[in-house]
Amino acid sequence: MGIIWAIKDAIASSFQNQEITTSVLLAVLIMTGVLALYEFIVYQVVLRRSLYNKAFNMSIAVLPFFISTIILCLQSNLVITLGTIGALAIIRFRTAVKDPVDLIFVLWSIHIGITCGCQLYEIAILTSILATAVLIVLNRLNIGMRSHILVLHCKSSDCESEIISLLKKDTRRYRVKSRNYTEKGMDYVFEIFTREIGALANDLEKSADIERFSLMEYDSDDIL
Repeated sequence: MGIIWAIKDAIASSFQNQEITTSVLLAVLIMTGVLALYEFIVYQVVLRRSLYNKAFNMSIAVLPFFISTIILCLQSNLVITLGTIGALAIIRFRTAVKDPVDLIFVLWSIHIGITCGCQLYEIAILTSILATAVLIVLNRLNIGMRSHILVLHCKSSDCESEIISLLKKDTRRYRVKSRNYTEKGMDYVFEIFTREIGALANDLEKSADIERFSLMEYDSDDIL
């Protein structure tokens, strides 16, 4: 009977509100704000995205505040915990995330909110620093060799061999994306990987068969 009464008392006490002091709340919000600002800077500066999405960056910076305060509320009362679980179960987010890297930052924001809400500041700081280091290293592995899209128009239909020889000379690798036959000549689209984009542009300019061409940097779904 003693064990049963102990369990009963534990359940009854969990329904009682546990006070969240102002100092605890301020400490959680301040630490959450510092780490959220840190993540905001990492997304904007470190990755150097081709098309910077400011709205998404603002979202991942504000999200940890809500999550951290929710975690504080969940720790204070069992009724709030059960109600929050039921409320979150019916929420559906329909916004598609195109870049897989953005999912990392969404998870990072959730991690900051949960760890700061649980007042596990050391885990939040060390994980954020380690995640930044890994992102920098992985992002710099392909530095100097960027993907580009080459679009060009030739006067004749027999200039492809000359183009291929130029691409073999000035690019690391290439791939033909499309060939368009017209009465006025040929239109080509190539995906190329090169460190010598200037040398390739000079060689294409010297070719007598190439009337015009365009070189655009390509990063996932973004083209500049």
